[in-house]
Amino acid sequence: MFNFSGTRPSNLGVNGGKLAAVPDSPNCVSSQAATNDKEHYIAPLTLAGGSSEAIAKLKATVQAMDGTEIIEETGDYLYAEFTTKLMGYVDDVEFYADGSGTVQVRSASRLGKSDLGLNRKRVEAIRSAIA
Repeated sequence: MFNFSGTRPSNLGVNGGKLAAVPDSPNCVSSQAATNDKEHYIAPLTLAGGSSEAIAKLKATVQAMDGTEIIEETGDYLYAEFTTKLMGYVDDVEFYADGSGTVQVRSASRLGKSDLGLNRKRVEAIRSAIA
């Protein structure tokens, strides 16, 4: 109905083993944020197997969710956009399998200041689905 997609960020991806830093706004969660940053920090995901297996499992899980489009996939990285049905807001969600059985995650809204906790809820839903 509406389209508040914003512009795809140019700073996404893995750089030196890190996903992009969190912004000052509360509409982003990241497993690489400081653990004492309660607003932004979320625990990383844990998946058995190698990086490629973890990314494949995440891809299947993410693709089964509403409003998802896979934008980029490599052996250790997955980037998807989630678009809300009514307003067309887009969230950028990244997963980085760091080779230790841990998958770092970052989920951020492109527009606005608050996401009403949607990014955190989405990551936790993905965590539950892959458990």
